[in-house]
Amino acid sequence: MAPGLAPKPPPPPMARPPTNPGHMLVLGTGFVGRYVSERLLSQGWRVSGTCTSAAKKMELEKLGMSASVFDATRSNLADLHALEDATHLLISIPPIPGVGDPQFLSSHADLQRTLADGNLQWLCYLSSTSVYGDCGGAWVDEDHVVNPESESAKLRYAAEEGWLDLVDELDLSAFILRLGGIYGPGRSALDTIAKGNKSLSSRQKLRESKQFTARIHVADIYQAIRASMSIKSARKIYNVVDDDPAPRADVFAFAQSLIERRYPDLAMDPARSNIHDRIIAAEKRVSNERLKQELGVRLLYPSYRSGLQSIFDSWLTVKK
Repeated sequence: MAPGLAPKPPPPPMARPPTNPGHMLVLGTGFVGRYVSERLLSQGWRVSGTCTSAAKKMELEKLGMSASVFDATRSNLADLHALEDATHLLISIPPIPGVGDPQFLSSHADLQRTLADGNLQWLCYLSSTSVYGDCGGAWVDEDHVVNPESESAKLRYAAEEGWLDLVDELDLSAFILRLGGIYGPGRSALDTIAKGNKSLSSRQKLRESKQFTARIHVADIYQAIRASMSIKSARKIYNVVDDDPAPRADVFAFAQSLIERRYPDLAMDPARSNIHDRIIAAEKRVSNERLKQELGVRLLYPSYRSGLQSIFDSWLTVKK
């Protein structure tokens, strides 16, 4: 079995439930949504989530979640029963090109009424640092003027505004978390190399050419989400990125160096070795100071080096 492809470790052990565990509804239980859900379940929370197929629904139910197959382009979000009872709402469904944020295909008034009549106390939309656009390599914080350039970035920013406008008249905490590139166990440069993925999509090729790229380990996304639950705040935006906006080429080079020490036969695509010759854009360096100062988040993985090392160490543990 190739390294990194071993069965995923079980979810964290059951912890003592908090005095008043809440009910989290996750719209889009993908990589981040599932990671968050598993940890909340271990703390005694009720967790509901949406997914896109019956097979995924069964997987989520095995974790202890209440899951629903939800077609965001056809179904009315206001009709989702868990929305009436949830105390916390995490939105992790990305906008759809040519459509926009699928949650707003339903009636704005119906959705606002459903939220107002329910138990909701906290809402968080997972956005992207792509909304800042190319800033010539400058450091940017949450007060920097956004300049989304790609269609997906423009849709992300429109979705941010849509959710904040929706909750304007509701008495609840609302947050936008602008995430860097997400990685973690099963989804990292190490896994890409181990699985032998030699070809790159057009989006990956674009990221390869950037001098600076923001990224964040999924464990630190969870930290940011949990920290935001402890404060009362409306329309607050946080960049959720690590301290090291390094080129993607450096990340792959470090991942390859880890692998070569133990698995020398897993060679990286030679095309990646001269990636520095193709760097064409500065982009931006994204600041996480507000995350640290206001939410008190102390990153578990402040650099891709510590994050990838942790993932690599888990491979060795699983193989033993």
